Amino acid sequence: MTQTDVLIVGAGPTGLVLALWLTKLGVKVSIIDKTAEPGTTSRALAVQARTLELYRQLDLADAVVARGHEVPAVNLWVKGEAAARLSFETIGSGLTPYPFLKIFPQDEHERLLIERLDTMGVAVQRQTELIRFTDEDIGIIARLRGPDGQEHDCKASYIAGCDGARSIVRDTVGTGFPGGTYRQIFYVADVEATGPALNGELHIDLDEADFLGVFPLAGQSRARLIGTVRDERADRADTLTFKDVSDRAINHLKVQVTKVNWFSTYHVHHRVTQHFRKGRAFLLGDAAHIHSPAGGQGMNTGIGDAINLAWKLAAVVAGCAPGTLLDSYEAERIGFAQRLVATTDRVFSFVTSGGRFANVMRTRVAPIVIPKVVAFEPVRELMFRTVSQIMLNYRNGPLSRGSAGRVHGGDRLPWAPVDGVDNFASLSTMDWQVHVYGSAGAELAAWCSARDAPLHVFEWRSEYEKAGLARNALYLLRPDSYVALADGSGSPGALDRYFADHGIRLAPLSRRS
Repeated sequence: MTQTDVLIVGAGPTGLVLALWLTKLGVKVSIIDKTAEPGTTSRALAVQARTLELYRQLDLADAVVARGHEVPAVNLWVKGEAAARLSFETIGSGLTPYPFLKIFPQDEHERLLIERLDTMGVAVQRQTELIRFTDEDIGIIARLRGPDGQEHDCKASYIAGCDGARSIVRDTVGTGFPGGTYRQIFYVADVEATGPALNGELHIDLDEADFLGVFPLAGQSRARLIGTVRDERADRADTLTFKDVSDRAINHLKVQVTKVNWFSTYHVHHRVTQHFRKGRAFLLGDAAHIHSPAGGQGMNTGIGDAINLAWKLAAVVAGCAPGTLLDSYEAERIGFAQRLVATTDRVFSFVTSGGRFANVMRTRVAPIVIPKVVAFEPVRELMFRTVSQIMLNYRNGPLSRGSAGRVHGGDRLPWAPVDGVDNFASLSTMDWQVHVYGSAGAELAAWCSARDAPLHVFEWRSEYEKAGLARNALYLLRPDSYVALADGSGSPGALDRYFADHGIRLAPLSRRS
């Protein structure tokens, strides 16, 4: 019987990120996948700003930015012509170090994560399948089948189901997967092409109820076509070819395809499991929630699940927190997943609605109204905050407390660079830490020093007030860089009460390994 702290089932982006964070935090992991090798095709493309911010903790952000393609704008097409252009270039400026949409296909993304995991001495166990598992007093006992067909047991303190929509972990714990399936068949084509829609920007056709987008990829004249069909072609998804769907791209968006590298079709569901945790088993990513690809949220949300869970598992495994800390994973993530599924469902339903009224809204009203609406800065900022996931917060979560300025416990720390000093730079340590914008009292400094808790003091500037931070307040940051406690008094007594109430013992987790 092999042994590990955490058995991760599934080596997609969610499972790989979980393995990376846990390994960095000194937790022993085993990650298995039943496939023989990483995928060579992918549906997920977008890497949002919040994911890139979190990737700084493992020095991954620069690599994604360098290898991916930055999308400067989205273009809306009607009747064979570009009807409106919405620029991304300034929409998120001042809100994040990554004020753009980054296109980085999932297969390339996975290869990068695997490379980093390899450098940390962890390899994905390929052609290894979870057959079953039981949750016992001594831990998880999982039955695995290896590449030679032989079965063996693995004992783990916890099991993480990152095994997709057909998750055996979810089926075993019996948390259900309520929701539905869209009538439309989605298709994806990786092509080499020419034409005005191959200018490195995102192009969306509004002429028909079925969706069609041209997504730019890194490299000359490369693009990903993503679309839907729901007429009689949807009934023969298994035999659908690129030729069956290519006319619209050619005629409506003037795409001249010179080569089709690959083509695939698939169904899309909108579902959320009823629980993200049961005993020692956890569900993440597509095993916990799936939805329309509207907004490019799916892969990023799974990565967010992994990072939220990783530091909590590490604290419990290290004996620095009680097992009840793990209850906060579901409490913080399931509400967001439910809202996300509902929102993407509404957006997708609107974009693909049939009928004359919907057609008029898409082809006549939207190209005129949308540019005028997003001309207002508050609207642009709200759109960017939502899609980029920098607005995601845990304000109502069990680990969130207090407020100071406009920042509440559970919020993402506002990004506020001043004269080249980036207040996000210290977050790469994955430790509990304290930020003070202004001056820190001697008692607070002594408290942090006695507990080896990093204290970062930033000389007060008006930019911090503009970002919503309060002068001389203390902000306790969790290892995943969210604000745990915001206290305007700056008193260490608030810290004592916070850690005592949650039973958490401070320890520099990122230095345990």
